[in-house]
Amino acid sequence: MVLPPRIRRIIPGMTYFRPLFAALGLSLAAALAQSPAPVTAVRAAHALDVQTGQLIPHAVILIRGQRITAIGANLAIPAGARVIDLGSLTLLPGLIDAHVHLFLHPGNETLQTVDESTPQRTIQATLAAKADLLGGFTSVKDMGTEGAGDVASTAVRQAINRGQIPGPRVWTCGNAISILGGHEDAFGFNPALHIPSNADVVQTRRDLIHTIRLQIKDGATFIKIYETGRDRFADGIFSTPYQFTEPQLAAAVQEAARLGTFVSVHAQGEPGTLYAAQAGVASLDHATQLSPRTIRIAIRKHIFAVPTFTVFKFFADHAPNAKSAANQYAELAYKARQFRLQLKAGMPMAMGSDVGPFPHGTQATEFVLMVHYGMAPLEAIQAGTINAATLLRAQANLGSLTPGKYADIIAVQGNPLQDISALTRVKFVMKGGTIYKQPPGTQPPVSLN
Repeated sequence: MVLPPRIRRIIPGMTYFRPLFAALGLSLAAALAQSPAPVTAVRAAHALDVQTGQLIPHAVILIRGQRITAIGANLAIPAGARVIDLGSLTLLPGLIDAHVHLFLHPGNETLQTVDESTPQRTIQATLAAKADLLGGFTSVKDMGTEGAGDVASTAVRQAINRGQIPGPRVWTCGNAISILGGHEDAFGFNPALHIPSNADVVQTRRDLIHTIRLQIKDGATFIKIYETGRDRFADGIFSTPYQFTEPQLAAAVQEAARLGTFVSVHAQGEPGTLYAAQAGVASLDHATQLSPRTIRIAIRKHIFAVPTFTVFKFFADHAPNAKSAANQYAELAYKARQFRLQLKAGMPMAMGSDVGPFPHGTQATEFVLMVHYGMAPLEAIQAGTINAATLLRAQANLGSLTPGKYADIIAVQGNPLQDISALTRVKFVMKGGTIYKQPPGTQPPVSLN
């Protein structure tokens, strides 16, 4: 293109000023980068210190950007701060569910894999993530896509992290790992149809290591292994076969550690729970049956039990017939007795609900059941905050209302130490300084994508 003579005469003069324009641009960018983010103040009647159980009266939490900068009673609010006044509510750290299934919904779990495409299930997972967040769960550990593959959950997590969809912080494993004919393999179908397993099936230790590497490559942030199944409860006796030996699990734990992460196991009972504890897994999920030896090892290695009472009760409440219901309620009672023995022995506990088979966003019922079966309310809250954060290796950033941690904050009416069911009625949700739910009339208004 040929420029007019007048423009050709101007351009050399502009060239002279280019260093000045560049310097001004850099100075402006540096000034903007150094400008502190605006302060947000969240004010409420109380805030719960989940580490001590103390209620802070006239609580004020100051937030800059995504993190808490200060918390205290009648804390001075800086001029110009955005103030969110929650009146009579009680503030708590965002809840953490250490056992969810974003890719499951109520209905026939086995047929969801057969009847629904992976894109359909992924869309469903985004809706589940939003429901969990609005239920007060600002972080979740997704314990397997149940047949939707290893990359679908990574896509959901990344979309949440980019701010494209609302949802909690998500730890993902893709598919869980199992054995041929083991837990979550395809049973009861015409063999000629070759219905795929809901898990990544391995046969050898070499297969196990290869699968772990592939899952991490595809975006998994931890590893889940099915260590027991199928379970049987008859005449008051619980039994379940193990799936991996202690050396195999130890190899998996070692490989996960090499890759900077951890292993959680579906482990209902002995001897699989013992093998998993000896191998040094991070959590024993379901933990229906733990021997005294297993408990001692778990305490020494600080391995968490994740009871998941809610899903057991849901299946008992929705059993297909009276005989099945009676057996499932008997198994639930057995599980509760074992839970009390674990508590008495000092077993570390993290809250996990196994939500998915029952509606997402309703899993705070797990806190109610943990208290019903023997936990003190503060212990149950700690299981779903600081303990779960430790399990996720995120205790430096999550789990308590502490300066320097993410501003993941919820609010409920009343005192959850006196009425744990208050956690099932969350009124306010903030994740990383962004409001996702608030009482009607609270300013400023919130809108979800």
